[in-house]
Amino acid sequence: MIFVNSMSDLFHENVPLAFIQKVFLTMRATPQHTYQILTKRAERLEELSGELDWPRNVWMGVSVESADYLYRISHLRRTSAAIKFISLEPLLGPLEGMNLTNIDWVIAGGESGPGARPMKADWVRCIRDQCASANVAFHFKQWGGVNKKKAGRQLDGRTWDELPLVRKADLDFTEGRRSVAVDA
Repeated sequence: MIFVNSMSDLFHENVPLAFIQKVFLTMRATPQHTYQILTKRAERLEELSGELDWPRNVWMGVSVESADYLYRISHLRRTSAAIKFISLEPLLGPLEGMNLTNIDWVIAGGESGPGARPMKADWVRCIRDQCASANVAFHFKQWGGVNKKKAGRQLDGRTWDELPLVRKADLDFTEGRRSVAVDA
């Protein structure tokens, strides 16, 4: 599992399409890996989606920190990515009534470090319950705060480490691979 551009954004306006296409070519050439790409530039992602050769081993996600950015989910939904996910990090407010149609995975987590804004447990429960209703995998990453390790990552007495379901036909299946749940 490789997180592409963890400290930058592949879909930033200053990243040329030709460069993005080369990154996708590399990902296509290495099907033994699963690549996760996360962007806040959902409009550009949708705009360029048709110009990209989407391999099955690319998981595409958008960041949604608050209700102000829910529109990003619609842009993601209209891409050709095989696996689509939403990163609700840092979660800065409630997200009720999300449309999770054609979304495979939701990750939620609080802000961490000095000056971290608090996250309410009810916000996370509401997201978890929406995922359960929509049959979408849910992963709770952390409570966040100044000392995120001390705050932990349990919600209602358990950890939530669900992963999106993928079909065997979509995987280069190798012995011991445990990064995905498999739908037979």
